[in-house]
Amino acid sequence: MSSSDVAAGRIAPHRTVVPPAELSDAQKIFAFASMGVGFFIALLDIQIVSASLADIGGGLSASPDEVAWVQTSYLIAEIIVIPLSGFLSRVMSTRWLFCVSAVGFTATSLMCGWAWDIKSMIVFRALQGFLGGSMIPTVFTTAFAFFPGKKIIAAAATLGALSSLAPTLGPTVGGWITDNYSWHWLFFVNLVPGVFVAVVVPLMVRIDVPNPSLLKGADYLGMALMAVFLGCLEYALEEGPRWNWFEDDTVRTTAWISAVAGVGFVWRSLTFAQPVVDLTALKSRNFALGCFFSFVTGIGIFATIYLTPLFLGRVRGFSALQIGEAVFSTGVFQVMAIPVYTFASRRFDLRWLLMFGLGMMGLSMLSFTPITHDWGWRELLLPQAFRGFAQQFAVAPTVTLTLGGLGPEKLKLASGLFNLMRNLGGAIGIAACGTVLNDRANLHFLRLAEHLTPGNAAMQSLVAGVATHDAAAFGGDAAHGQAAALRQLWSLTWREAQTMTYADAFLLIAFCFGFATAAVPLMRKVAPPKAPSSDAH
Repeated sequence: MSSSDVAAGRIAPHRTVVPPAELSDAQKIFAFASMGVGFFIALLDIQIVSASLADIGGGLSASPDEVAWVQTSYLIAEIIVIPLSGFLSRVMSTRWLFCVSAVGFTATSLMCGWAWDIKSMIVFRALQGFLGGSMIPTVFTTAFAFFPGKKIIAAAATLGALSSLAPTLGPTVGGWITDNYSWHWLFFVNLVPGVFVAVVVPLMVRIDVPNPSLLKGADYLGMALMAVFLGCLEYALEEGPRWNWFEDDTVRTTAWISAVAGVGFVWRSLTFAQPVVDLTALKSRNFALGCFFSFVTGIGIFATIYLTPLFLGRVRGFSALQIGEAVFSTGVFQVMAIPVYTFASRRFDLRWLLMFGLGMMGLSMLSFTPITHDWGWRELLLPQAFRGFAQQFAVAPTVTLTLGGLGPEKLKLASGLFNLMRNLGGAIGIAACGTVLNDRANLHFLRLAEHLTPGNAAMQSLVAGVATHDAAAFGGDAAHGQAAALRQLWSLTWREAQTMTYADAFLLIAFCFGFATAAVPLMRKVAPPKAPSSDAH
């Protein structure tokens, strides 16, 4: 902490960072693991409902457009609170912010399970995302405080695994719960772990002290601008593909509001003495590049979680449980990669491990592109194995390289921005893939239809066979048989057109990872900062 920082008002004059309490290594690991539980369930709940939206909609008598907000409201609220967490942790301290977040998340999870209609569900899900979102960035601050020097490598590997494993397993866990119990238990499962972390974390995590004086003169205008900017942006990204983007008045209006508020937020953050988000951290090359890599991995993690269940549901007609079982292999291979990454990270430059991870993620996306309409878990196994293994090498080194060189106070503000970029990348990636699926499906359908001419012998044979069979089933009605044959021809053509659009979407994601891989050599090697000495306060 420099005197210029204090003079500028970016850091409170009295020291708020203190060395961790005198805990043994085993106690630190237990405390960190307890926070990891909260971190995991907060991320898991982003996707735990994705495979069960139809069941929730049926239970609450909601239309598909209404039930989509069960996921959207959570994402909007969480994406707003994550960058606020740095400021809140300085005001409340890390342990009490995490405790309040865990209590709020647990209480709203209970209310989600008790929701009586779609409106109440959307409100409770928004509160769940807003109250629970602070559990995500605060874990990173604690990891660097508890595990200085080379010890951070294992902690970063754990956080990297959890941050990509949780949304990956979301559809699997959600599908299993819904099929074996009911959709209400998608939320009730949070109660026991939520209470556990709310009790343990305040008792064991003491890495800083609260500074309520920061509330006086805080950048409340910046907070409002940021909330409007991110909230409207997330809405436009979620609803844009569904309503053909700017052809819809609401999407167009929210996009303009987001753009104006975003410009105002950046200006405010760069000119106000105590900004809610420290954008000056982006002056660091490693932090700026790390945010970009976090953004790209967010695209890869969330967009593929969006695409694969959608393909299995729409094209293959899989149930929620079948979808979960089909995508489960990704999580298995990521867990298998953890000891491999930990071993390699102690022997190789993290930048080259990051390049390997991002490059392998790109190759895994390419391995999805030969997708056909009959792909199931067997055909998806190898591409998902590549993706699961690569995710560990793409996420974990990014955490260490991006946040490892920052001091404790700057780390609090920067970790929120770093985590925001991952979720923002996921939101933009899903929106882009949704647009590809909408636009390219019609194009592929028309191109396939061009080949369905009287000269196409295979088509003529199919139509004749279906027409004859259906005509016989309806007492020799040739007209009915012909109509049935044309309907089946249209259905088969549309199925193939849809399948081709998924290949296009995966190819687009692969291009993003190729660009990110080429940018890795621009990062500088960093040594994690040492823990503060016991006489530092």
